[in-house]
Amino acid sequence: MSVARRLFKMDSFKMSDKNPEMRATAARICREHLHGVWKHVTPDNIVVKRISGGLSNWLYNVQLPEGTNTVRGEPKQVLVRLYGQVHGERALEGLITESVIFTLLSERQLGPKLHGIFPGGRIEEYIPARPLLTKELSDPILSELIVEKMAMIHKMQVPISKEPSWIWETMTKWLNIATDILENVEDIDSLQLDNVKAIKSLKLEHEIKWYKSLVHQQKYPVMFCHNDLQEGNILLRQNSSKSDLVVIDFEYCSYNYRGFDLANHFAEWQYDYKVDNLPFFIERRGYAPTREQKLNFVRSYLKRMGKQGEAEEEKLMSEIKVFSLATHLFWGLWGIVNAKTSDIPFGYWEYAVSRLRNYQELKEKLIASGINGGIKRKYLD
Repeated sequence: MSVARRLFKMDSFKMSDKNPEMRATAARICREHLHGVWKHVTPDNIVVKRISGGLSNWLYNVQLPEGTNTVRGEPKQVLVRLYGQVHGERALEGLITESVIFTLLSERQLGPKLHGIFPGGRIEEYIPARPLLTKELSDPILSELIVEKMAMIHKMQVPISKEPSWIWETMTKWLNIATDILENVEDIDSLQLDNVKAIKSLKLEHEIKWYKSLVHQQKYPVMFCHNDLQEGNILLRQNSSKSDLVVIDFEYCSYNYRGFDLANHFAEWQYDYKVDNLPFFIERRGYAPTREQKLNFVRSYLKRMGKQGEAEEEKLMSEIKVFSLATHLFWGLWGIVNAKTSDIPFGYWEYAVSRLRNYQELKEKLIASGINGGIKRKYLD
């Protein structure tokens, strides 16, 4: 059994940086996969700090004992990432692909340096930084830096399938799991039954087929995408003379429609995850980007991609409108799946309801507008 699978059977207290077993695990991982003075660390002399991170991994900052001098240029502190539950062969393939992508991004200085890989996780460069706040995504200076990172990622050539199949395969996989969860209501917390009822009123299989047909009637540009460029995955380096952003968490990276990456980023403007109480997020619709803010982002992006002009701008703005539905449908399914499978405390049911409600509202608007007549009637019913 891998480190992550064994530890995820424990409760949150046992995953704490104060737990002796957790400290022993961190020390052993670092001894086995790092060099220099790391070969001699023990659970008693290292510094271990649990970091609030993503919703699918456990993250720890591990430091050498205070006053330790390095001997071979080894890092004085690292980030140890333990993966969440891994279900099935395809999930394992996904982790392998993510490791390849992480390495490529690291080599091209688009992400943290990779120090080591072990069963159930990896060791990364620890970057003294903080994640952006939701409200900072609209800051013009920071937004321009985000554009730069996104464009650099989109220009990458990565040795994986170039077909945009990831989004459909992932949604199909999640749909199958979600369908099983929704059919077994007796296994769901009774306090969530209203949320479950709201979700079940939406025929998810039909919606995915409808949306897939909508997308397939046009040939949308495909790029290598991050697919989860939200504020928690964008770090602002500390003690930097200028604003310096680092993109992290590449578990959803794949070739995908470029419109999804931009639409997904804009959707995240209105979701604040820095909330201390259940459901641990709040949707702030007033944070959603205006058309002018989107257009500024699009213009800067197209300039960096070598495609400028009003026609290109309107084309991409139209793509964003279409793929805004996808981001809500996608993460709505994610919420249902994780409500049953994740051990990390988060209001997954509430989140699924929020995302799927946004999907429905945007679908109605899309049908009403017809994207200036560009969508065939048969795809709107």
